Amino acid sequence: MHSPLRRIIKSRRSRAVHVREIALQAKDDPTIFDRAAAEDRIIVSADTDFGFILSSRTVTKPSVLLFRKGTEHRPELQTQLLLTNLPSIETALNTGSIVVFERTRIRIPPLPLTSGSGT
Repeated sequence: MHSPLRRIIKSRRSRAVHVREIALQAKDDPTIFDRAAAEDRIIVSADTDFGFILSSRTVTKPSVLLFRKGTEHRPELQTQLLLTNLPSIETALNTGSIVVFERTRIRIPPLPLTSGSGT
């Protein structure tokens, strides 16, 4: 998660951290995934590898929020997209889902992912 995005989310009283803050920036995705699950955090990323990790495990945490191709890459615009849609995705994130922001839609398959639910 980019620092501006993290700062804005933190200002809304969340527990947002960047992987650098917890010395995970050089770790592989499964390590980051496992730490997020253990701490009941939500992963915010543009890296679809987290979706593949979810599809290979039958888990309900951590939830993952993905910004896919076609969505804005500037942190301030990602933040606006997230905050605008937060009321409609918050329950899904809290109960275990992968929220996928695409250019023209938001997909929210619940966890655990099953064949057909897709990422």
